[in-house]
Amino acid sequence: MPYGISVKSCNTTALEIENLWDEASIFELSGSMHELGYPPHLTLAVLTQWPVDISTIMTAVFSAQEKLSITFDAVKYFDNDLMVLWAKPRPNQAVTCLHERLHDHFDPHTCHEHYRVGRWVPHCSLATKVPKSAKSAAIEWAKSRRLAFTVEFDLADFVQFPPVMIHEELRLR
Repeated sequence: MPYGISVKSCNTTALEIENLWDEASIFELSGSMHELGYPPHLTLAVLTQWPVDISTIMTAVFSAQEKLSITFDAVKYFDNDLMVLWAKPRPNQAVTCLHERLHDHFDPHTCHEHYRVGRWVPHCSLATKVPKSAKSAAIEWAKSRRLAFTVEFDLADFVQFPPVMIHEELRLR
């Protein structure tokens, strides 16, 4: 099972993303994000192994981290075997710096290539299991959605998945 480090929204601002989960779920056999049982989040790293010093890393990176206010402006997609729909955040220097600061603590080869510095696309997943049969409709929906809302990300955690098991969690200041 892989491991992930994310920032997540556990407050009422997350409702905007959760509403998009409901909309996007019509393209799936069942709503993948609700089934995950995990709040709206931005994954900063996906690791192949448990870092020995994860508690130290989490404290070093997140203990002084302010809550992140992230504005979303579009729905995009990753065209995989099962397409992924996601909310696109506006460029945010604080998020970019946090991602880079976190990755200073890892050998890049222990991290999934799509989450490495220089390759990472900040995103908040809306649906992760859109089959090919729904691809055209999902793309049209994504292109038609214009977003303009801000979500406050107030917690950071280290998890194992699937299913999501939280091993470390820190509240952002």
